[in-house]
Amino acid sequence: MSGPRRLAELTWPEVAATASRSVLAVPVGSTEQHGPHLPFTVDTDIAVALAERLACARDWIVLAPPVPYGSSGEHAGFPGTLSIGREATELLLTELVRSADAFAAVALVSGHGGNAVPLRRAVARLLSEGRTVHFWEPSGDPADSHAGRAETSAMLALRPAAVHRDRAAAGERRPLSALLPALRRSGLRAVTPNGVLGDPAGAGAADGQRRLEAWTEDLVATSSTWTPRRPAAAADDQSWDTI
Repeated sequence: MSGPRRLAELTWPEVAATASRSVLAVPVGSTEQHGPHLPFTVDTDIAVALAERLACARDWIVLAPPVPYGSSGEHAGFPGTLSIGREATELLLTELVRSADAFAAVALVSGHGGNAVPLRRAVARLLSEGRTVHFWEPSGDPADSHAGRAETSAMLALRPAAVHRDRAAAGERRPLSALLPALRRSGLRAVTPNGVLGDPAGAGAADGQRRLEAWTEDLVATSSTWTPRRPAAAADDQSWDTI
């Protein structure tokens, strides 16, 4: 694997030379509470890590800076959570993808389940406009959906210094589907006072690395259907394989 091509490190002429045969990968996260032991940036950190790995595996990916805010209204009962809501998230992502029309396509790599509805709405609208846009999010255990073992392990692999293991405690462990009515009615704090859905017990860096590798494998496999078509005008371009 080579290092990722980062939009933050490129100039516009460099982008112009390859954009028509590149896919822009945008990590989409959130800034919301993750229990008493994890930082507010968990979803963004994981989305960035996975998008970076994708960009290393696919040389036609350009990695965009992340979108660190999203729809997190259900976490409003916990100080520090910053949410722009569903409508703003949908509009932000719609306009962002529209502005990236120099690229062959845009791939939205989401790390926050609460963004799923506005993301899908944005993608549907963009597709109806004839744009090429993709959406991916990691799978997980519905009884371990927030700040539990999976996310704690992932953060121990990515940013161990940011994890306060001595503060980790179990939260509500029923599946998310059983909690949704109360969560939508009263917010997450009414369901789990410490902000955790799951149990971080048993979390570890090795477990986190395995999860990140599994998510990466799925993301890279999914991306095989995103490969940009080579423009006809570039048929004799010898730089195609040396971007």
